[in-house]
Amino acid sequence: MKFIISFLVFAFCIVPMGVYSQNENSNSINTKHNNEDDSLPTKILHAEPLYIDLIRDLGARKGEKEWNIGMGLTDNNDYDEYVALIEYEWAPIDRLGFEVELPFSLYYPANGANMAAPGNKLNSFKLATQYSFFVSEKLQTSMAIGYIHEFELTEFKNYDSSKFVTGNIYNPFFIAAKNWGKGIHTLLYTGPQFFHHFNNPEIEMEWEINSNFHYMIPETRNFVGIEFNKKLAENDFDMTIRPQMRVSFAENLMIGIVTGIPVNREKERFSTFLRLIYEPGN
Repeated sequence: MKFIISFLVFAFCIVPMGVYSQNENSNSINTKHNNEDDSLPTKILHAEPLYIDLIRDLGARKGEKEWNIGMGLTDNNDYDEYVALIEYEWAPIDRLGFEVELPFSLYYPANGANMAAPGNKLNSFKLATQYSFFVSEKLQTSMAIGYIHEFELTEFKNYDSSKFVTGNIYNPFFIAAKNWGKGIHTLLYTGPQFFHHFNNPEIEMEWEINSNFHYMIPETRNFVGIEFNKKLAENDFDMTIRPQMRVSFAENLMIGIVTGIPVNREKERFSTFLRLIYEPGN
């Protein structure tokens, strides 16, 4: 409950400040991006989810790039998990994006827990690409396909005694997003994940379905919204509801705050996540 209260207090205190910090010439920001130069390819403005982050903006333009730094905490029954990530994404040509990410996890036993916590580690070396194959100004809709490949890594304590790479995760995905006007945005991100651990000959599979709804405050890049992160596996269904907000402090600097509320998860409780977003000039 304290995570939810903190989130709401921050939203009501900070978002109004961000509304008036934007450039007064950004009246068309909630419709499209391509007004500044007719020679640029069409790009529709979409609110991007903060937890399941896209590889690059839908309809990305050549030369765009972005740095992300993320930090979070997940409260589990037996231990706390502190997560961090460093991420760089860029578009070498129009509509095609690439990403490199390093996600970390640090674990600490919860008070009174008898079970040992997992070992701290760099979870994986993640490479990803995304291509926007459909961008319609008339429909205010964008669609993309992409692929994420993760090289799973061993725990820090095992670097000298075991294989450095312990498995692979294969994750093709599809994205569809629509800008409904008046600040309303929806987005669907879905695809299978295939887990191939080297010590297990079988390949496990689960399906991700991430649906998103956001309201972007007029004449700003600030938004409030919600993600529904759903995972389907054999005889198992998990969902986490993630209320969130994004605030722009400068033209190229934003911060996103996410609260995680699990539904029917046996071991995971509330979580929080913070994302710092920096967009260098093209």
